[in-house]
Formats: sequence, C-alpha cells, structure tokens
Amino acid sequence: MSKKSLYIAVIAAVVMVGALLLSQNRLPYGAGREYSYADVAGLAFARSSETVELQDGDTYDLTARYVKKTINGTTYRMLAYNGSIPGPLIKVVQGAEITINFTNGTDMSTLLHSHGVRMDNPFDGSQATQKEMKPGETFAYTLKFPDAGMYWYHPHVREDYEQELGLYGNYLVAPADSDYWSPVNREVALFLDDILIENGRIILSKQGADHTLMGRYGNVLLVNGETDYALSVKKGEVIRFYITNAGNARPFNFAIAGTKLKLVGADGGAYEKDQWKDTIIIGPSERAVVEVLFDTEGSYALQNKTPARDYALGAVSVSGDGSSPSYAEAFAALRVNTAAVKSIDPYRQYFDKPFDKWLALTVDMMGGMMNSSGGHMMPDGTMMRDGMMGASSDGIEWEDTNTMMGAMSTADTVKWKIIDQTTGKENTDIDWTFKRGEQVAIRIFNDPNSMHPMQHPIHFHGQRFLVLARNGVRQDNLVWKDTVLIPSGETVDILLDASNPGDWMAHCHIAEHLESGMMFNFSVL
Repeated sequence: MSKKSLYIAVIAAVVMVGALLLSQNRLPYGAGREYSYADVAGLAFARSSETVELQDGDTYDLTARYVKKTINGTTYRMLAYNGSIPGPLIKVVQGAEITINFTNGTDMSTLLHSHGVRMDNPFDGSQATQKEMKPGETFAYTLKFPDAGMYWYHPHVREDYEQELGLYGNYLVAPADSDYWSPVNREVALFLDDILIENGRIILSKQGADHTLMGRYGNVLLVNGETDYALSVKKGEVIRFYITNAGNARPFNFAIAGTKLKLVGADGGAYEKDQWKDTIIIGPSERAVVEVLFDTEGSYALQNKTPARDYALGAVSVSGDGSSPSYAEAFAALRVNTAAVKSIDPYRQYFDKPFDKWLALTVDMMGGMMNSSGGHMMPDGTMMRDGMMGASSDGIEWEDTNTMMGAMSTADTVKWKIIDQTTGKENTDIDWTFKRGEQVAIRIFNDPNSMHPMQHPIHFHGQRFLVLARNGVRQDNLVWKDTVLIPSGETVDILLDASNPGDWMAHCHIAEHLESGMMFNFSVL
C-alpha cells in the first residue's frame, strides 16, 4: 500500500468506526440521556470561587451539581462544586487533617480525587480505592496535608466530561514555616482551562469519551472559568500566583507581558532555587508558583505563547495608588529555599542508582491494525507532525489541527499505551509492588515513532517524585512533583518516593488518554 493510500485508509477507518459506535448509542457509564448544553431551566448561575479557610479537624460539605454559565454571550449547562467555577479554594495549614463530606448531586457516577495530596489510601478518590459514587450518594474523605503548596480536586470518573464542564477546585496549603516563601502583598490562584464550542454548542459526549487521539483541545480559553479574566493590583505590589492547568489536553506556555516571572515552586512546593523566566510551560494537572512585581502603571496581558501565536487570557490592571508594605527588594533577589533543599537532601544518595523500572509511551490505532510500523508518514513521505499527526519540533502538540480524526476517535479506535519495557506488560496488566520507603528509579521514554507522537503528562497518585534528568541531562534545580510533562522523543528519569502505603494509580493526565486506557496500578506495602 502506498503512503498516500495508507493515510487515506487511516482517516476512512477512524471515521467509519466512529460513526458505527455513535450509531450504537452505547451507554458504558450508565449516563442516561445525552448531554444537552442548552438545558438550563431551573439552574442557578455559577458563582465565582470563594476562599474557605479550614482548621485542623474541621469538616466541610462539598457538592457537585449542575449550574448554568454564560460564555461569550451564550448560556450553557455546566457543572460546579458548591455552585462555583472553579470550586471553592480550600485553604489549610500544612499538617492539618480535614474531612470533606462530598455529595454527588449530578446525574452521573463520580469520585472526588484530591490531586497531589499524600492522603491515606482509602480517600484517594480513584477507582483503585473506591467504587464510583452513583447520583445522590455521599462519602466522607478524610484528608491529611503533609506538604505545603497548591493542590487541586477534580472528578476521577469521566474526567473528559465532568472536569471539562467545570468540576475543579484548589487546595492551598500554607507552610508551617513562615519563611518558606518570600514575602508578597497578595496570593492569587489561577486555573488555566479551555472548552470546545462550535456554532454556539459545547462539543461534548455524555455517553462516552471521544477526541481520544489528541485529547480535547478547546477553542475558548478560560482563566478561573472566565474568557475576560481581570485582576486589579496597586503599583509596587508583588503578587504570588498559584497556577493550575485544568485543561483536558492543552499545555499552556504562560506569560504576563511586560513582566519578569520569578518561578519559585511547582506541584509539591518550592524549588531549591528561585529562577527568572519569560514563560512557563504547564502541562495538564501540573502547577507552577510564580511571583511578579508590578512596578509600573498600566495593563499587563496574561498570555499563552505558542510557536504559532500568542493567546490573550486576561489582564492585570495596575493603578498608581502604591502598595504598603513594599517587597520589591525581596523580589529582586533569587534565593535558595533552604527548606526545599533540606527536604530533598536525604534522597541524593539514590540519584545514581540503577533504574528499577523502564516505561515507554506509545499508541495503537484501530485496535492494533495500525501501529508504529511505518504508519506515521505523510503522503509526500514526510513525518505526520507539525499539526498533522504529531508533535512539533519541540515535542509538544500545542494545538489540535487533526480536527476530523480527533473528533471521530474513541476509546475503541485509539489505544494509548504505557508499556513496561522489562515485562512487556501494558496498562492495567502492569503490576508493580514496592516496599514502603523504597526509592524507585524509573525511566520513561515517549516514543517519537508512534502513530501519533505527542506529549504526555504522567501522574502518580499518592506519592511524590523528583525529576532527575531529561534526555540524560541532570536537572540542577529540583522540586517535588506528582505530574511530569514528557514531550515526544524525550526520556525522563524520575525518583519515586514510595512512602505512602496502599493501592494507587498512575496514568496520563490527558483526560481522553486516560479514558482510552493509558493507566496502570501499583501497590506500596
């Protein structure tokens, strides 16, 4: 078969199988009727997020339910925690233990997963530890917060649908050490997100995941649920932004035009050393902590800067009122975070240990009829990349330009894979077991010669890890992570701190890739 014929056959097969699955009207999740974006009768409008401060031992009620929300002049049926998008910002002190009494007020199964939190295993809110909660059911999640930083909560059932419609919220864990962060005038939480809207309709299937090839890239970008996010600050203020990427698939390259970003933290707290950045790449579910000094009046655009274009995300308006106190001098210094260094020091003895596990990331299409053996070529003989069938030259797919194949792909036509290179086992057949306190060296390779080379954000539940090297280059500024974005063609070496006992999941955090099988379980005994 010629390369041109092969390409045409792939598209035709995906379209045919997708049409067949849609015609069968399957309901694999017991979801009831299809999602109706315009069904807003009787629903309250979504509110803005509020901050809820909880003390050690406190209990808080949280409910997921439908709301209505207006986006670009059209009102849609969406989902919210306690009526707000994002959900409430739950602020606790490091070391606190709280209970979240969660109620499923939706018409679908769901779970509440506290992402990045090293809680006790029964409260992970994943299918590895808990049965999916049916509509109307409640569950009490007892959560411990041993680590400072920004974490978040979201569903772990049909993330591609429920999270897409607004189910996400933050936990801000204030450090017990008052000198952990540099002084700032204010702390601001930002959720970066997108949603796919075509001809006034939210494009989303309640019956089963679609867009499984690349994941669902939205064409409307949101900050804290809004298309026109606005923040007012005073001249001279230093703001610490806690940024979370809640997008199903889209990576963001975040910038604030006309400012210097001081990157101070990520998923699990502070970096060892502060560093200046023009932009910061944040993959789905990752967090970044940045500080910014606004020393001049005017408007500063929040941006997503990709190789193709710059997207406006919102704006910071700076007035001339002046700030008190001034932290400009502290902002100008790049400091070493002694607490972060101290937390990492005990693990340096393991940095050069032999690798315990090797993983590869790849994909099969059409149930294995199309795999990585030559099916990744364009009709003219070039690689299916740069907006055709894979990542751009930096290994990251910044946009969904395969719109037809992406829209028609399902979990039946696309099988994303995590493969154990030692045993050959794939996805849920992988059965790792570690001893509590074991330090596990893992190498992860993202195959650039698969049918669809693209980035994958790999997330481990219940544990933390350090990214030691990328493509063999040792990282010299470490931070605790729970998710790592791995561009196509890249090899990433991590050290997993298997300190939290229980049965856990690891998976790609592109929601549609998870739905198409890209996950495995592991146990810590």
